[in-house]
Amino acid sequence: MAADPIEHGAHVMTVCNACRYCEQFCPVFPAMEQRLVFEKVDLTYLANLCHNCGECLYACQYAPPHEFGIDVPRTLATIRHLSYDDYAWPRWLASAIRQNGASSAIAMAGLFAAVMIGAALVADPGVLSQSHDAHFYRVVPHGVLVALFGGVGLAVAMALLVACARCWRELGYPSVSAGATGLALRDAMTLRHLHSSGTDCVAGEEQRSAWRRWLHHGTFYGFLLCFASTTVAALYHARGFEAPYGYASAPVVLGTIGGAGLLIGPAGLWALRRRRDPALADQDRAGQDEAFIALLFITSLTGLLLLVLRESAFMGTLLLVHLGAVLALFVTLPYGKFVHGFYRTLALLKYHAESAERAK
Repeated sequence: MAADPIEHGAHVMTVCNACRYCEQFCPVFPAMEQRLVFEKVDLTYLANLCHNCGECLYACQYAPPHEFGIDVPRTLATIRHLSYDDYAWPRWLASAIRQNGASSAIAMAGLFAAVMIGAALVADPGVLSQSHDAHFYRVVPHGVLVALFGGVGLAVAMALLVACARCWRELGYPSVSAGATGLALRDAMTLRHLHSSGTDCVAGEEQRSAWRRWLHHGTFYGFLLCFASTTVAALYHARGFEAPYGYASAPVVLGTIGGAGLLIGPAGLWALRRRRDPALADQDRAGQDEAFIALLFITSLTGLLLLVLRESAFMGTLLLVHLGAVLALFVTLPYGKFVHGFYRTLALLKYHAESAERAK
């Protein structure tokens, strides 16, 4: 890779635009063909359209070791990571989180858990040695949970809102029709371009598998189901139905299914990353992506353990460890891999708006 990723990206896209062999693979290439020059804003748009299926690398006659050095997946991955910093708010926090990998993310979760355990023991020295019959609020009062996670949640939502506004502004505030919106949401929600031209993601030359696509589905929908579980539980509480909820209740069923997806998905993706061709990814920022995967896995694992052992004497400690992992996950959400889902959806909106305009 060249010292300047934007300069190198412009070189790569210029060669691709002259060749166009890969134009049928994914939206990146039709969108590329609408441009004659490639400024940073264009490259960032194309980078966030890319789902890193990897097919174009092995189809390219100019890929390394050719002197042109065309590696579209890695080039766009590098530029995509730069957009995480450019759009982030506040940017200094993005920089601080970027410099630390999975081990630091796990340490952050441990630190938050240790602080919570210390605070709980100060408030009630015997609180963690008792069985509370699955009543979480006897360990951490409901008001404390709402104040802590409500405040952090609002800060995270604000950071994501500002980041998406910055992305949308750089995309040029495209005029989007209802039809284009529907197509963009379809592509985003189905992860449609995790396979190109009807084939699955590649892990290396002539190595294709559906696993990466399905594991992304498990992670994506597992996260949505866990969010739905928390939302339903909040509605139950507002209507006077307080926890603990039965194993057949909506919050528990949604959380269990979602937790299983968030356990299997991240674990599988972590394993696949170890076997995938390094030429398909930005290795300099691998730790940032792995931190997100690790926190998802730890949050899910501790959550499922908490469900199984919620009536035991371990419940209090497990609850605080789980809350520490959730808090670390929340704090890092706007500054890593998670935001790609938002930026890619916005890029898809622009892509389908442009496609509709060309079809007129």
